[in-house]
Amino acid sequence: MNALDIAIEDSRWHDLGLATLADRAITAALTHLSVDPELAEVSILACDDDRIAELNADFRGKPQPTNVLSWPADERGAAQDGGNPLPVQPDFDGALELGDIAISYDTCAAEAESAGKSMADHVSHLTVHGLLHLLGYDHERDADATLMERIEVEILGKLGIDDPYRDHASA
Repeated sequence: MNALDIAIEDSRWHDLGLATLADRAITAALTHLSVDPELAEVSILACDDDRIAELNADFRGKPQPTNVLSWPADERGAAQDGGNPLPVQPDFDGALELGDIAISYDTCAAEAESAGKSMADHVSHLTVHGLLHLLGYDHERDADATLMERIEVEILGKLGIDDPYRDHASA
């Protein structure tokens, strides 16, 4: 990957090997979507629940922790429910500035434990999920959610990670 900038505010992320997990997940996702990972620029803030709750309050008006937040560099969302987002356009020097992701250790660890998943697999999933948001995918509308989940499952399968939605298919 050309530029994966990771700011680690919570030292527990070092023990997990976030840089390796994130690089692997982002490269797999971009390759799957035919986007050159060598041109992509993504920033990740690896934080705790207190920090992500501040960000969630500031940017979404929801003053509680969450697992992952994303800030796309450009609005790429699909006009039609279930449609593909707008393609990523390179900037003047050919780079693909995608945006920023924040991920909370505390919430990720609690969710992984509750679901009986490894932390590494769950963080890989949330990294893919956050990256898809940067690329314009969303889950606000039903067909958009179906498309996004299908793509996540395909990418995770290539990483050897089980379908994270399988247990929730009937929900």
